[in-house]
Amino acid sequence: MGTPLLELRGINKSFGPVQVLRDVAFTVQPGEVTALVGDNGAGKSTLVKCIGGIYPIDSGDYLIEGKQVSVHSPRDAAQLGVEIVYQDLALCDNLDIVQNMFLGRERRSGMILDEPTMEQLASETLASLSVRTVKSVRQQVSSLSGGQRQTVAIAKAVLWNSKLVILDEPTAALGVAQTAQVLELVRRLADNGLAVVLISHNMNDVFAVSDRIAALYLGRMAAQVKTTDVTHAQVVELITSGRSGALGLAEEGAAA
Repeated sequence: MGTPLLELRGINKSFGPVQVLRDVAFTVQPGEVTALVGDNGAGKSTLVKCIGGIYPIDSGDYLIEGKQVSVHSPRDAAQLGVEIVYQDLALCDNLDIVQNMFLGRERRSGMILDEPTMEQLASETLASLSVRTVKSVRQQVSSLSGGQRQTVAIAKAVLWNSKLVILDEPTAALGVAQTAQVLELVRRLADNGLAVVLISHNMNDVFAVSDRIAALYLGRMAAQVKTTDVTHAQVVELITSGRSGALGLAEEGAAA
C-alpha cells in the first residue's frame, strides 16, 4: 500500500477522569471506503471530532499524506481537505441547494454574490458525482427527499477540494431505494480517488461498499482489516467483545 491519506498513531482523548480514546491507531487510504464500526460508546464520534478539529487530541500523531499536522479547529481540518457530513446534515430548509452548498463560503463579485458561478459549480459537482435525482440546483432543500438531502450534503463536502470525506450514518433514516442511491454515491467518491470513512451500524451497508473495516471497542482499536478477510459474525464479535478468535485485542485488553 502507498502512503495513507490519513494516519493516526497513539491517539488519546479524555474528558476529565474518563478516557474515551486509548492509544488509537487508524489509517485511511485514498480511493478506498473505510468503515468505522463500534457499539454506542465505543468512541466513534469522539474519534471523528478529533479528526475534524472539534476536540483537541490529548496525545498522539495526526498525519495527512505522511506529514505530521496540527489540527486545532474545523477550519484547520477543512484546509487539509477533511470534510465531515454529520447525521443531522446541517442543511437549511429555507435555502436552495446552491445557497446550502456555499453557506458561509459564498463567492462574491465585488460587493454582490456571484450567483452564476456558484450555480455552475454546484451543478458541475453534482454532475461529477453522477447525481441524477435532483431536478434543479435552485430547489429548496425543504422540498427534497431524505436521500436527496444526503446527496446534497455529500456534494457540499466534495465541492471544497476535499481529500477525505467522513460520513456519519448516511443511510440511517432512509428507505431501501434511497439507501441504494447513497451507497452508490459513497462508492463513487472512493472511485474518484477520495478517501472515505463510513460510520455505520448497518453491516449490510458496510460489507456492500467498504474496502476495509476498523472496529472500535471501548475506546481502543480492536482491529483494522480488509473487508474481504472477515465475515459478518467476526465483525459483530469485534464490536461486542473486541476480539474474534485470533483477531482483535489481547484478552487482558478486551477484559479491561
